[in-house]
This record gives sequence, C-alpha cells and structure tokens, in this order.
Amino acid sequence: MALKVAIVGLPNVGKSTLFNALTQTASAQAANYPFCTIEPNTGDVAVPEPRLDALAAIIPSKEIIPARINFVDIAGLVRGASKGEGLGNQFLANIRDCDAVAFVARCFVDDDITHVEGKVDPLADLDTIETELMLADLESLEKRVVNLEKRAKTGDKESAQTLRLVQLALVELNAGRPARKAEVAAEDDKAWRMLQLLTSKPALYVSNVDEASAATGNDLSNQVAERARRDGADHVVISAQIESEIAMLDPAERTEFLETLGLAEPGLNKLIREAYHLLGLQTYFTVGPKEARAWTIHKGDTAPQAAGVIHTDFEKGFIRAETIAYDDYVRLKGEAGAREAGKFRQEGKEYVVQDGDVMNFRFNV
Repeated sequence: MALKVAIVGLPNVGKSTLFNALTQTASAQAANYPFCTIEPNTGDVAVPEPRLDALAAIIPSKEIIPARINFVDIAGLVRGASKGEGLGNQFLANIRDCDAVAFVARCFVDDDITHVEGKVDPLADLDTIETELMLADLESLEKRVVNLEKRAKTGDKESAQTLRLVQLALVELNAGRPARKAEVAAEDDKAWRMLQLLTSKPALYVSNVDEASAATGNDLSNQVAERARRDGADHVVISAQIESEIAMLDPAERTEFLETLGLAEPGLNKLIREAYHLLGLQTYFTVGPKEARAWTIHKGDTAPQAAGVIHTDFEKGFIRAETIAYDDYVRLKGEAGAREAGKFRQEGKEYVVQDGDVMNFRFNV
C-alpha cells in the first residue's frame, strides 16, 4: 500500500531538513534560499512499531519488516503559486499525487535564516499556502462545470454525480474554506477522491520549533495548535534541526541525547504515527520463524481485504483467518499459549480486522 504524504510549506521553514531526518539521508539539499528543492524528493519511511519487536522476540523471527509510508518533500510554495509564480504549477501537481498533506509552519526565530515574507508568522504562512491551494482547486473545478452540465443534461449519471460534487466543493471554496470541510456521503467517496482536489486531502500541521522548545512547544506553535483544533486537523510539534541530529546518531547515543532534551522519543516518531492515523490506517501482523511483519490496512477493512494486501490470491481464495489479538499473543507467549487459553480464533469473510491482530490466512486458488 504505497501511500504518500506531501511535506508542504513556504521556502525556508525547514521542510527539507525535516525530510532529511525522516529518511536519515542528506538526499534533499537544505539551503538558505528559496527553491533549493525543485524536484520532489520521495522517502520511503518505516512506521515506528514497538509491538513488532515484541512479537518477533517471542518466536524468535530472523527478520523484522515494518510497515512503510512515503513522504514527499515538495519545493517551497510562494504567494501566487496557483497562477504559476515561483515554480507553482509544478509544485501543485506534485501535491495532487499525494494522499495527505503535512503543512510545515516555521515557529522559530533565527536572523540567519531569511523568511520569504520578511517576518515569522506561522498563521500567515498557513493562510498563504491554504489560499494558493484553494485558488488552484477553484480554477480546476470552474473549468469543468460547463462540460459536466452538458453531459449531465443527456442523462449521463456519472457526469451528474461529478457535477453535484463539484458544486459541493465550490460552495466551500467560494466561502474561503478548504474542500475537506464539505460533507460527502459514503456512496460518493470514490467519485469525490477522483476530483483530485488539493484541499480535500487530510491535513496535518507541523510546528517546526527551536531546540529549546522541542519538548514543550512555544507561543508560535501554540497558535498553530489552536488553528489545527479549529480546522479539525492533527498537530505535531517538532524541531527539524534536532531530528536531523538525532537521525545521525547510533541507537545508544540517541537515547542519551533524547534524555538530555527531555524527550521520550524522537519527534519524527510522533509525526509518522500522526500521518499514519491521518490516513485512517492501522496495522496487523504476521509472525513466523522467517519473519515478523507489519501490514498496513485501512480501518474497517475485512479479513479478505487484509489478506489481499499480502497477495491478491489470498483475497480471491480466502477461506478463513486464524486470528489472535496482540495483547493475548504477547501475554500468552505465542500461538500455542493462545490456543490453550481459547484466544485463538477462526474468523470468516465478514470479520473486521482490529489494530494489532496477529493473523494467518487460509486460502485456496
């Protein structure tokens, strides 16, 4: 399940520094001038999952394979991007290909790092980005209305549905609200996604703070947190500079360094987990002597759908899912103990997989 989260913000807010830390590389050049990122950098990142280590230790498994999520470092947006300012058109197309957007707001003051707007104001920065995305969506939708109206009048049901959803989005956008604010019925969900609206994507606000504020945040990040609360978005406080330093340390040094900063874990772990949650994802596990593996599925997926993530044949020929809840598996020291305690279950096609389930699929093709 190749899911992408776009890292978006104005130039010089710390996007590429954050991306470098996420991927533990220096593949994205972090420089003090606008547009230092031109082509989008994509990083495939492991989802932190301590439960996987606990499961692997019980067998024990030779290999541990975590779930993964993609982050895309989008070049800095500027005012007028929706009209092609800077490298606007290219940037907006890159965002359109992603499943969710992480808006990075600069919440630190540093005279050595210039701000494209000449002042540090994270709320104004977020307004600029959101406005450009909304303007791009408005232009995209308005161009489609006339043709959709013509086709809908001929009785084309698909065009009628699309036109209705376009009008729904336009109501929000013309009112100065992102398209994600629209109430979309479940039966329209697929068609809504097909509109590929920039502002319909789930949003995560990331406050990039100075080192001293990494543990508790600051006045600027508190403003962003309140904005996120009002917008119904998730929010994470992180120091991209600290995270880039942590990423270069070995595990033993990393723990000690975090303790000196008053941090229980790297901020990146919180960011990745929030992005995972933002996309409505959860994890189930398969465990064996060869490997212990975390698999990504959507919340609400059934057992056959979960099986299909491993291989389409598993879903097509699904018979049953041998299932043990994570807590039972760990407490009872594996499958044998779970069987003896009556915690080993045979689940059928209607079973909705729960986060942390340890599963083995029986199928026939």
